[in-house]
Amino acid sequence: MSQQKHVVIAMSGGVDSSVAAALLVRQGYQVTGLMMRLWSEDTVGAENRCCSLEAVEDARRVAHQLDIPFYLINAEKPFKQHVVDLFTEEYAAGLTPNPCLSCNRHIRFTFLINKALALGADYLATGHYARVAVGDHGNYQLLRGVDSHKDQSYVLHMLTQAHLPHVLFPVGEYNKPQIRQLARDFDLPVAEKSESMELCFLKDNNYRRFFAEHRPERVVPGPIRHVDGRILGEHQGLPNYTIGQRKGLGIAYHEPLYVLQLEGVNNTLVVGPEHLLGQQGLLARQVSWVEGVPEGPIQAQVKIRAKAADALAWVEPLPGGLARVRFDQPQRAIAPGQGAVFYDGDVVLGGGIIQKIEQVEPEVA
Repeated sequence: MSQQKHVVIAMSGGVDSSVAAALLVRQGYQVTGLMMRLWSEDTVGAENRCCSLEAVEDARRVAHQLDIPFYLINAEKPFKQHVVDLFTEEYAAGLTPNPCLSCNRHIRFTFLINKALALGADYLATGHYARVAVGDHGNYQLLRGVDSHKDQSYVLHMLTQAHLPHVLFPVGEYNKPQIRQLARDFDLPVAEKSESMELCFLKDNNYRRFFAEHRPERVVPGPIRHVDGRILGEHQGLPNYTIGQRKGLGIAYHEPLYVLQLEGVNNTLVVGPEHLLGQQGLLARQVSWVEGVPEGPIQAQVKIRAKAADALAWVEPLPGGLARVRFDQPQRAIAPGQGAVFYDGDVVLGGGIIQKIEQVEPEVA
């Protein structure tokens, strides 16, 4: 029994957070529902998908059915600053950012958890598919969710010992079909609600359109340069391209060419043959470690994108919140701006943001 520990549940009006709230009530916690109003584009009828009028009403209905308090708080300013503005700044620099990482770092597990604790809560709970456990030495661990298809530990890698004692992930022990069935069993009004996989602050999920409207000075033509130095043509603005892209380059060549690099400093698109997409090294910045910084290099499984397969690598902590990663096998289309997350089986060791690709010199026998 929880002895009436107080939990603030971050509600979105979706099935996952709604079931999380219901599970917490069933487990005997004192539960308060909290939903954030986030920034959205300033256009007629536009609203952030994470807090649309429909989503707010769904969350309110769930809270009413569960007989828990429900509050809507304004997080537009920090969300705009730490998520939307950072998103456009990184794209302007030729990076490929993942806004979910900055949202979890700055909004859910800084702004929102501070609000929860200020309300006297013992925990902040969310509908993420992940788990928290206590390790052999008494430290808190962040684990993958039981459902490998829904696991969201990748976007939670920034959580540390300061966060985890105050965090609950009630749905992490279940798979998605079980969560749907629990929603039906609890008779929740959102049981059959569909999921949205789009960027929440975009009115149409078109991030290229959004960037062109908000940073038009950065969407300008520039040279397309072959990796050997030859200029092959002209691109139509770096934000229109992604690492690994083949189609839509608008150049003729005797073999297929792929985007290898976006050079934001000189507005140059670097292309080359497919075999050069495979890289064995990267440097990560803003690295955090769940259980503290290792004393030296460690072997780990590393994910370079949310849906990427694990790749064996050596990870070397460096001063200044950096880490160097060397893969056992080349990884295709490593994209600066994405997360690099380190695992030991189900245990999240830490992670950071890919700063740049590093060439790995072959070992001398």
